[in-house]
Amino acid sequence: MLEKKLRMNYLYDFYQPLLTDKQQKYMSLYYLDDLSLGEIAEEFEVSRQAVYDNIKRTETMLEEYEAKLNLFRKFEQRTQLISHLKTAVHEKATPKEILELIDTLEKLD
Repeated sequence: MLEKKLRMNYLYDFYQPLLTDKQQKYMSLYYLDDLSLGEIAEEFEVSRQAVYDNIKRTETMLEEYEAKLNLFRKFEQRTQLISHLKTAVHEKATPKEILELIDTLEKLD
C-alpha cells in the first residue's frame, strides 16, 4: 500500500496539470493530506462511492499518462544514474567510466 501511495504521489506531481480541478482536489486530499473517502465525500457533499470512483478513474489516467510519457520512469533512471555517478567519483573511477555514466544520463532525454 505504501508503495502504491508513493507511486501515485509521484505520478500526481508529474501529471497534475493534465487533471481537472476536481481530480486534483480529490487526489491531493486523498494521497497528500491522507483524508479518508468519507471525509472527502463530506467536504464536497457527494457520496463516498462518487469520491472512490473519481479517484480510481484518476489513478487509471495517471498510469496511462505514465505509459505514454514515461516521466516517472525517466526520473527514476536519472536518479539512479546520478547516484552511480556520485559513487564513481568518490571511488575514483576512471574518466572513461565516468564519461560512460554521463553519456547514459544524456541519452535518457
